[in-house]
Amino acid sequence: MLSFANPEYLYLLLLIPLIALLYWLSRRARTKKIKRFGRPEQVSDLMPEVSKYKPWIRLIFQLLILTAVIFILARPRGGAKVTNTTVNGIEVMIAMDVSNSMDAACADDMPNVSRLQRSKLVLQKLIDRLTGNKVGLIVFAGNSYMQMPLTGDAQSAKMYLNNISTGMAPSQGTAIGSTIMMSRSAFSKNPRTQKAIIVITDGENFEDDAEGAAKDARKAGIQVNVVGIGSVKGALIPRAEGGFMTDENGEQVVTKLNEEMAQKIASTGNGTYVNGSASDAVDNLYESLQKLSKTNMGSYSYSQQDEQFPVFAWIALILMFIELLIMDRKNPFLKKYNFFTKGNKNENQDK
Repeated sequence: MLSFANPEYLYLLLLIPLIALLYWLSRRARTKKIKRFGRPEQVSDLMPEVSKYKPWIRLIFQLLILTAVIFILARPRGGAKVTNTTVNGIEVMIAMDVSNSMDAACADDMPNVSRLQRSKLVLQKLIDRLTGNKVGLIVFAGNSYMQMPLTGDAQSAKMYLNNISTGMAPSQGTAIGSTIMMSRSAFSKNPRTQKAIIVITDGENFEDDAEGAAKDARKAGIQVNVVGIGSVKGALIPRAEGGFMTDENGEQVVTKLNEEMAQKIASTGNGTYVNGSASDAVDNLYESLQKLSKTNMGSYSYSQQDEQFPVFAWIALILMFIELLIMDRKNPFLKKYNFFTKGNKNENQDK
């Protein structure tokens, strides 16, 4: 069965009948203009080299090429393969802050890189090392939202990361405490499986007892790690429409990384705090997870489909080559033949 990675591009297929209609209208207008000079059959004798049918043949090939290109953009997939994988590791819930302050600069020496962009980069590198473990993903601001439940396919989380933005949380804030509790509820009930939570945030505007939630998680045998993202000196929060965010008094809002609070949460949760802007952030975070013992969490099956766009790329290339060989003029070798109307074979009929 054929599926598409980018099915929205298939709407471009609506251009095919539209282009055909516009071409037909242009040919109709051309015919009307020719009639002004006399009878069409007589005028055609004045243009013996002009083919009546080849422009339509070229149009058909051009539309087929456009169709193939649209299918390439939609990235067709097929030929599903089922892979059985044995997961032997730990369970990791990743909680990413998507409050508005995550649009601010991630560090003083990286003013053009937002905290959210830096968070994604750190997590992508970490996920590459988490193969063989179960990973889940939560986003939070004023409230928490499950993006991906725990799965043995850690690489799936990278696909969800690409779609995360600060606009996906309707309520603003940084409710880390409730996020830790939601992460706890997402874990399996297997007491033998080691579990860890990774909270990646700028640590501002706490709305609940984050330390208390981390303490309860530690008592339940769950490690709580925190990745701090942002500048301790502070940065302005850009707005999508331009300029920077202001408060009710019209003053520009400066957001700072609350590193002290983030360190307390990690310490209380028996985990590790790392600064997300540091070059060794991923290494330190991975070392903390390696302290947890791994267990066999069973076998899982995954269905993977092969990319089929190369097939359509070859089709488009072949059609383009054929289309280039089709001239608007009549074929000199077929002039003497008449395939469409009765008449003298020696007449210059349209081929």
